[in-house]
Amino acid sequence: MTRGNLLGEFLQARRARVQPGEVGLAGHGRRRVSGLRRDELAQLAGVSVQYLTRLEQGVDRHPSAQVLDALATALRLDPDAAAHLRALAAPARRQPSGAGAEVRQLLDSWGGTPAYVRDRRFDVLMANKAAMLLAPMYHPGRNLVRDMFLDPTARRLFPDWPHIAEQTVAALRAAADPHDPRTAALVAELRSHDEDFRRLWARHDVRPSRNEIKRFDHPDVGRLTLRRQSLAIAGADDQVIIVYHPEPASPSADALARLL
Repeated sequence: MTRGNLLGEFLQARRARVQPGEVGLAGHGRRRVSGLRRDELAQLAGVSVQYLTRLEQGVDRHPSAQVLDALATALRLDPDAAAHLRALAAPARRQPSGAGAEVRQLLDSWGGTPAYVRDRRFDVLMANKAAMLLAPMYHPGRNLVRDMFLDPTARRLFPDWPHIAEQTVAALRAAADPHDPRTAALVAELRSHDEDFRRLWARHDVRPSRNEIKRFDHPDVGRLTLRRQSLAIAGADDQVIIVYHPEPASPSADALARLL
């Protein structure tokens, strides 16, 4: 996600990941490109090679919905990646409205439940005390993606760090506004400072954050296994509440109680 040719970069990256045999095309000896050639993708999507070239080079950035659907099918995109493709071709979004004081009161009322609010850029906007005790990266003003890759404590905090890092990058692609200059600046910063981020970002994986189990190695209370849930905020579509909670009467529940 740079401020350049976002749609074209995505099409080229995903074209390189589709093998001819996967879409019913016969391979003809040694190939000079990985994945599909441009003319092969054009054939599968029912567009001209010249038009696909214009899309990949950023000359045309707003193809029709029908063309986007055809490209998504030809590239074998799952629903998340197809939605991202459409977002790349859409006009820039209006500035969203933020969560209000009611959300702050809700977070504070969950005294024993770590919870915070993040936006599409993964900036932490609000957090309760429990969340801030769980991890430094959950403090307001921090960016979850930056901390995941540039803060050494994150690599120690998550015993499954490689998997969590992969999920984080794919979730940023799914959630972020591709036309947002602040997100572009964040991506540029991380690409220039961290090889792991640079490698994962180049994959163009798209996978939204979903409810899941996450493990922590906390320096004070040891291992916690918590269920992560994402809650929508009415009137603030660009923000979500992230909540962590343990299984009742579990060792993780005891550890979280000691932390708080």
